[in-house]
Amino acid sequence: MKDIDKRIADAETRIFKAVFPNTTNHYDTLFGGTALHLMDEVSFICATRFSRKKVVTISTDKIDFKKPIPQGSIIELVGRISKVGRTSCEVETTIYMEDMYSYTREKVVGGTFTFVAIDDDKKPTSII
Repeated sequence: MKDIDKRIADAETRIFKAVFPNTTNHYDTLFGGTALHLMDEVSFICATRFSRKKVVTISTDKIDFKKPIPQGSIIELVGRISKVGRTSCEVETTIYMEDMYSYTREKVVGGTFTFVAIDDDKKPTSII
């Protein structure tokens, strides 16, 4: 099995999306629920790449929305393993916003997602 630090580094996951009108609210900014969905998706992929097991989300912790994300923005979602337990891992997940027509980039949302690995009987299984 790979060294744990290398597994953590190799699991980092990045996804880019454009914020289109079908993902925005009546203020023309990204729906909070859509942001959470995308964060859960990137953190799930990160946890799976780290563990190479079936994983399920068991909790989220303090999602901070620092700034609205307007329609027409590019977002980058980044998932990084921040803590590893015997059967679970935490993924720090961040959304960065970029203006499509400038080099402006800033962190706008951050939070932590926790996953547990499960076996075929849906019982927790080791990831280390």
